[in-house]
Amino acid sequence: MGADGGEVWDPFGTLRRVLWIGGGQWAGKSTVARLLADRYGLTAYNYDYHDARGHNDRRIARRIRLGHPPDAPDPDAVWVNTTPQEMAADTLAGFPARFEWALDDLRALIPGRPVIAEGWGLRPELVAPLIDSPRRMVVMVPTEAFRDRQLRELPRAAASGGRVSDPARAQRNRLERDRLVADDAVRSARRHGIRVIEVDGTRDAGAVADIVADHFRPYLPPPEDRRP
Repeated sequence: MGADGGEVWDPFGTLRRVLWIGGGQWAGKSTVARLLADRYGLTAYNYDYHDARGHNDRRIARRIRLGHPPDAPDPDAVWVNTTPQEMAADTLAGFPARFEWALDDLRALIPGRPVIAEGWGLRPELVAPLIDSPRRMVVMVPTEAFRDRQLRELPRAAASGGRVSDPARAQRNRLERDRLVADDAVRSARRHGIRVIEVDGTRDAGAVADIVADHFRPYLPPPEDRRP
């Protein structure tokens, strides 16, 4: 069932077999999904990759439908001259449309094994109407200390989304927006009975993947034998 109570179009039955990892930025969602995909022979869907590239035509069309200019907003308007609260509200408001685009991607897949889909736009309130059990989803969020570590160690975490007049302020705004969006994901997950995994950096990626695998155990095939 969809969020509106109607049947969700799922021509190949793919959506019914998806395992979902949502949550905050920089929590290691992509890494965990890749590890589990390799371990169990799953098909991994990277939301951020598709959202930033394959969905751009739809993003432009949506801006036009809403009466906005087709070009992306000026980076200063997005990252410098907007409060983190406004940025978070705008991000949350855009997730439902972006989720539908992700579902279209997933519908086209005909995998022999389950799909593991990960990304911050895979929100608990959007996924919950599609799943037969809360065990089909986890929400991963970083602690403040782990977010700071990711910022120091991941070059892409320091990107501000374009050239801006005040990079330091843009970065502070973006990090606060990310924190607000992650906090909202936690609240939503708890409302829907979906497990939250807080990532603090004390476990390596393999150990976090073990925790997620244990959560998804009823739906996972046997691990694939990778020996030559």
